[in-house]
Amino acid sequence: MGGPMGGRGGGPGGALGRPVEKAKDFKGSLKRLSSYLAPQKTRFFIVGILAIVSTVFSIFGPKVLGKATTKIADGVIARYVYLAKIQAAINQNAPASVVDHLRQEPILLFDFGYIGKIIILMIVLYFISFLCSYAMSYVMAGVSQRTVYAMRNEVKEKLDRLPLKYFDGRTHGEILSRVTNDMDTIATTLQQSLTQLITSVVTVIGILLMMLSISPVMTLIALVTLPACGAMTVMIAKKSQTYFSKQQKSLGELNGHVEEMLTGHKIVKAFGHEKESVETFRKVNDELYRAGWKAQFMSGIIMPALNFINNLGYVFVCIIGGLLVAKKAIDIGDIQAFIQYMRQFTQPIVQTANIANVLQSTVASAERVFEVLDEEEQIPDGTDAVIFDKEHVKGEVRFEKVSFRYKEEVSLIEDLNIHVKPGQMVAIVGPTGAGKTTLINLLLRFYELNKGRITIDGSDITKMTRGDLRGLFGMVLQDTWLYKGTILENIGYSLENPEKDKIIEAAKAAHADHFIRSLPLGYDTILNEEASNISQGQKQLLTIARAILADPPILILDEATSSVDTRTEALIQRAMSTLMKGRTSFVIAHRLSTIKNADMILVMKNGSVIEQGTHDELISKKGFYEELYNSQFTNPNVQEEEA
Repeated sequence: MGGPMGGRGGGPGGALGRPVEKAKDFKGSLKRLSSYLAPQKTRFFIVGILAIVSTVFSIFGPKVLGKATTKIADGVIARYVYLAKIQAAINQNAPASVVDHLRQEPILLFDFGYIGKIIILMIVLYFISFLCSYAMSYVMAGVSQRTVYAMRNEVKEKLDRLPLKYFDGRTHGEILSRVTNDMDTIATTLQQSLTQLITSVVTVIGILLMMLSISPVMTLIALVTLPACGAMTVMIAKKSQTYFSKQQKSLGELNGHVEEMLTGHKIVKAFGHEKESVETFRKVNDELYRAGWKAQFMSGIIMPALNFINNLGYVFVCIIGGLLVAKKAIDIGDIQAFIQYMRQFTQPIVQTANIANVLQSTVASAERVFEVLDEEEQIPDGTDAVIFDKEHVKGEVRFEKVSFRYKEEVSLIEDLNIHVKPGQMVAIVGPTGAGKTTLINLLLRFYELNKGRITIDGSDITKMTRGDLRGLFGMVLQDTWLYKGTILENIGYSLENPEKDKIIEAAKAAHADHFIRSLPLGYDTILNEEASNISQGQKQLLTIARAILADPPILILDEATSSVDTRTEALIQRAMSTLMKGRTSFVIAHRLSTIKNADMILVMKNGSVIEQGTHDELISKKGFYEELYNSQFTNPNVQEEEA
């Protein structure tokens, strides 16, 4: 807390005005979070001892310094008395010999030896306090980082065991926030707030005892100011919290508008909506300015208001202290020590209030992490799993009376039966929500069946480990995924330590070698995080090359030629034909014209296969497939709707 000269404008009080996120089950979550500290309890105990020692040695400083002040004051008074005696003798016309004798009388005005010892003692006290604080920070850094390290590992391992439905039901940003932001909040609190809490509590108790030892009367005056400070803080904080909430709301609206306009700035300009966009921005920005100004003003006024109350307390303490010194009830150095204690007393109280808010937010963050840890895991792999030799897998796939539903009350797939022979190309078509992608997710065991079974070469896929099962599949999806690294590394991602010659051979088979060599660094060209330094078609060719290199017995293809030019589309189609040769292939078809040569076409609607056969057979039936096929030529827009 600031002294009589005033304090900082924002100060700790500013934090009290901000909205605090509260935990749903504070006690339960705090207890669970504390359990992670159990392995570090010895270090944590050491931190507590160091914090107490550091604070105690620091608290004794003003009391010791007050003794030096008293000694200096005694010297000043002694000099005053000495001069007064001489002046009195002169005034009384005392003989010159008497006056000379008084002037030659030895007197110790300042005990510099004593003061020197005090200074040395102060240096020792503060140095020991510094060493303890340094050791405390060092040990606590290890405690916090070890604790969060263990939690991060646990969360990462948990995420690896969670089913796909968990990730489908949440945004990537939400999951990342729990793994990064919430973890950082916990780490910061463990590192800083817990030690501050210990030192603040010890400081309050220690200072209160030291103040009482000096003067119970002055201590009572000092304590009277606390309720006034508390009432003032609560009143201002309650008001400022309202403005902070409005500020956060306006800030969210502003960020959303800016992101929306930046994302679609070409469309905004093309349709001439710049003025409307700017006007909306100004309106939201004005609201943010007004709410922000009020929030910061109310937050900033807390410290001056508290300083005013405290300064009144200093005035009364000085008056009462002066009277007590006059009565020789206390020493003058005790007043100096008391004022120092009084200045230090309210600061740890405010810190403790802030830490209470921080703990609320931290426990709320911990709750979100615990929610991840408490999620239902996917069924673990069996210990007696079937081991497949990838090179000898034929690729015969059967769906036998398969039933599946995302929600218990809503059926999606019922009693589905499919038999795919080795080497066949199976196309899956149907409108949005028909279950095309769900079928693939079930095949890869991203979701578990409710009934029935799926077999590969006669073996139930639930009898295989998920790793072995997914190792049988190669995937080329419409949404390409490439990571930051060289083209060579991206193509070789499907295998461990692949030979460069084999990577180049796969790139040639995918018709990607030509464009790769045309790049300045060829295969050593580094793709950025979004791989935006190559075209969409080139990305797709790289993913096909990656699948060719993996040489999987079964393929899953999600046609990705809708957003590329005709020449690149032809290259991709040729590359995919090379890839599918001799392999069982499942193709999710969007352009029905590309699957005329499929060995089997599955027409799905509402989770069921309503038609099955070759292109010619399905056209001759004049059923739902014929409607889909003809609609793409009579009304091109339907292609997008149906796909």
